[in-house]
Parts: sequence; C-alpha cells; structure tokens
Amino acid sequence: MSYGPHTADDRDRMLAALGIGSVEALFEDIPAPMRSAGLELPPPMAELDLARRMSELAGRNRVDLASFLGAGVYRHYIPAAVDEILSRGEFYTAYTPYQPEISQGTLQTIYEYQSLIAELTRLGVVSASHYDGATATAEAALMAIRATGRDRILASRAIHRHYLDATRTYLDRGSLHLEELPTTVDGTTDLDALERALGDRQHPVAGVLLGQPNLFGLLEPMGAAAELAHAAGALFVAVVEPVSLAVLAAPGEYGADIAAGEGQPLGIAPQYGGPYLGLLASTEALMRQVPGRLVGETRDLDGRRAFVMTLRAREQDIRREKAASNICTNQALCALAATVYLATIGPHGLRDVAAMGAARARELEGALAAAGAARVHGAAYLNEFAIRVPDAERVHARLLEQDVLAGLPLGRWYPDDDTLRDALLVCATEVTTSEEIARFAAALREVLR
Repeated sequence: MSYGPHTADDRDRMLAALGIGSVEALFEDIPAPMRSAGLELPPPMAELDLARRMSELAGRNRVDLASFLGAGVYRHYIPAAVDEILSRGEFYTAYTPYQPEISQGTLQTIYEYQSLIAELTRLGVVSASHYDGATATAEAALMAIRATGRDRILASRAIHRHYLDATRTYLDRGSLHLEELPTTVDGTTDLDALERALGDRQHPVAGVLLGQPNLFGLLEPMGAAAELAHAAGALFVAVVEPVSLAVLAAPGEYGADIAAGEGQPLGIAPQYGGPYLGLLASTEALMRQVPGRLVGETRDLDGRRAFVMTLRAREQDIRREKAASNICTNQALCALAATVYLATIGPHGLRDVAAMGAARARELEGALAAAGAARVHGAAYLNEFAIRVPDAERVHARLLEQDVLAGLPLGRWYPDDDTLRDALLVCATEVTTSEEIARFAAALREVLR
C-alpha cells in the first residue's frame, strides 16, 4: 500500500473544504488518456527473490551495441574525476544554498558553472539551472515574451521535436502562440519564410528560435537569422549543443540575445532520459527575466573572497505570483558535473572532443555512402547527419538484430514528410571507433542487398 502522512479523515476534510467529492477531481484538467491509471505491480516478494528478479531485468539491458544514436543525447568519454567529485557527500546531498554563510562550497560551484557557460556562449548572464534542454528552450521563449511584451514565437521546424513540444506546452495558454518555420531542401531554416513571418506587423514577433547545429546535425545561418529578428524588434534565441561551441561561433558572437540547450554532453552519461541539465544564458539586459538563480562573487568583512545568491528571479519561496518560473528543483549536481568536466578537459580538450567527433562523422559518412546510403541533406554538418534508406524502420530493426543501433528513424518524428520518412539520423563522437563504423557499414550493405 502507498504511504502518506494524511489519514482518510484528513483527506475527507480537505475535499469538503474544496467542495469536491474525490481526489480524482483535482486532476480533471489533465486529459483522461494521459492520467495515471495506477501501477500494475506483481505480488510482494522476499528480498532475496526480488534481488534476483531485478538482476534478471538489468540483464536485459544491451551494452554490446555499436551505437550511432544521437538526436539530442550524446556519448562522450567522461573523465573519472567527474563522478569522483560528484559522489562526495558535501555535493551529493547539497540542496538550494539559501544560507550563504554555510553554503560557500555549493555557491562557488554554481558560480564556476556560470562562469564557464558564460565563456562558452559569450553571454554575460547564466541561469543555474534547469531540468533539460527542452525546458530551458521553453523558458527562453517565455523570456522573450516577457521582455518584448509580445505573444508570438517563431521556432524552426529543425529544432529538436521534444524541445518544440515542451515549448508549445508552455505557450498553449491564453494568447501565446508558437509557429514553426519551414526548412529548405538542404535541411536548414528557410530565411525567406522567416522574413515573411516577421513582416506581419499586425502580430509582432517576440522571439525567433533556431538550433545550432539543428536537429538534422546541420549548421544554420545564425548571424543572418539574428539580423532579421532584430530588424523586426524580436529577440533571437540560439538553441545550442555545448560541445560544438568549442569549434563553432558562440551565440554572443552572432548576436543571440538568449542561448538555451542540453548540457548532457558535458560530463553527464546517457541514462534513460535524465536527470540532465538545461543550459540557459542571456545578455545582461535580460537579467531580470532569467528564471533561475544567479550566484555572484563578493568580499566578506575581512576582505576574503565570498559567494552569495545575487538574484533569485523566480522568487518561488517569497512572492510566487510574481515568479518568472515555478521550476524550483535544485539542478546544482548536474551543473557541477558540467563544471568538473569542463575544468578537467579544458578549452583545448573540448576542441579536441568536437574535432574528433567531426572526423569520425566524416569517416562514417564515407562508409555509409559506399554501402548505399547517401546523405539526405547537402548543407554542412558537424558530427550528425541523416542518411536515406528505403523502409527505414525495417532497416533499423534489422540492423539492431545485428547489434548495430543505427541512429533514429526520422519517420517517427516526421511521419508526413516524404523526404524524412525513409531516413535515419546517425551520429558519431570521439568514442566512436573505426571498427564500429566498419561494422555498421557492412551490416547496412547486407541489409540493403
């Protein structure tokens, strides 16, 4: 039975005070198909039997696959120092550092995180922090709406589908609107369509969102898009992959007002969907719109370096109705992982990670083309790209039988797009080996034959 501190009488009195007949009535705003119908758990087991059963279930996990899956979550080598430092008690159990006099260590780690992400993005303000890239992107859209007083967001169709879905969920209320921008035949955002959408003076745009690289791994014309957005009085939001910033222009360098993205590649292992790390940075002009905590450096009475909570724009613990966001879970442990990772490998190491991934991707492209699967798009890419194969879902399943995880069948996300229905999105990073690439190509050649 489930444990709860409230008795049946407590619940009855609460329901009577609210004027409703059941707890289920509290959740009527949630569509019925999406509500939990309860867990179908097996009967209780003895601890020894349960341990055996859990071992059996764990044994079903595949760790022998040659994986080419990316699509927002990426395999990278994580130095041993990252997990070693994360597991220390003072970090592992730390919560939101409201009292600076007893939280200097946690405050410093957040400050260092902010400093490193600010250096990567070339933006002066960094929020610490958010659930994942999807929620960070949604918060960036809300920042643009609050800052401009407008209600319309334009987002490229080539942004990660989960990010677009989360942003649409955030905006799906009142008069707020999210419109998707189409892509050209080369897979990048259609700037002509962007210019036309921005030209609607009756419905001015609050913000324009583009990914770099985009969902298809392609490099977008970020500078040109930023100029178009600013000419229309809109803010420009760059949805970035952080490792790529070691070799690509930083958002602040091409005029982005806000940068959002997924911090998982920075020292956080792929782990069944989370916990991950939402990156969010902005110009100083938007500081008051940032929906997270900002930690600053100061001096104590003795002149020693000290750290304080400079701004809590959410105010979720004080004036909740004026909060920029009610997301209040402390993500400092994931932020610390990114901090330790970046500090350990350094700027040259991060550049090597990005460059090695790009080199492996070129090797992968050549091998797959020789096996009969050419790229779908012609635009430049970094370490991820789409290949065309007939009946992509079937090919994906057949390759899995041969211990190759052949990326993501794009038809799952774009079932009505003829150019993507028969496409696989594949990825390579610095941990991808030439042997794995050869194995993928040989298996694909056999399946296609």
